[in-house]
Amino acid sequence: MIREREIAQSLEEIRNSIAEAALKNGRRPEEITLVAVTKGWPIEDLQAAYRCGLRSFGENRVQEATVKVPALPKDISWHLVGQLQRNKARKAVELGMLIHSLDRLSLAQTLNTLGQKQNQLVSVLVQVNVSGEESKAGVNPADLQKFLIDLEEYSFLTVKGLMTIGPQNQRGEKARPYFARLRELAGQAADLKLANIQMDILSMGMTDDFEVAIAEGSNLVRIGRGIFGPRP
Repeated sequence: MIREREIAQSLEEIRNSIAEAALKNGRRPEEITLVAVTKGWPIEDLQAAYRCGLRSFGENRVQEATVKVPALPKDISWHLVGQLQRNKARKAVELGMLIHSLDRLSLAQTLNTLGQKQNQLVSVLVQVNVSGEESKAGVNPADLQKFLIDLEEYSFLTVKGLMTIGPQNQRGEKARPYFARLRELAGQAADLKLANIQMDILSMGMTDDFEVAIAEGSNLVRIGRGIFGPRP
């Protein structure tokens, strides 16, 4: 019970901060989806967060998701927020996860083939490496429009929007230019009016910078430490 109270208190603080950031920028708090990043946390903590009203959970690894998804209620929306290897793609599709990290055509082809075999659309976000860090995955912003045009041929893929991760050493206000850039890129992508490409989701902002991300247009924030504390 102590652990559940801790999670409940943290969640209340995060929700209040999300609402404040949204209202400050002329937006409605309910426009913002809070995804709890649950990497490394036990099922009991996820169940506690569920009882506190959370319905969106994000895992970094497919292997961990395969254990947690069956153990949690069916009305949860599951997100894969980490990198996806092609040999793990089948399970991610079977679990019905929104994949946040599409960044190469080889993975798109694999996901499209799996979607075709299962006769279902595979929902993805395109990860963009706005910061240009070599250590990060993601499409180069200069290549994004061509990448999206190439994706149009994959009829079993549905691109819901874009995702980025702020620079490791530039949190809070320092991350603002990168989030603003992703918003601009999403606008340019929407103007292409491609058949299976929507820009409904801007996934950006984590524990240290989600308020700035919301100010720059994020409508999905990925928060782990702010809810559950430092990873065990």
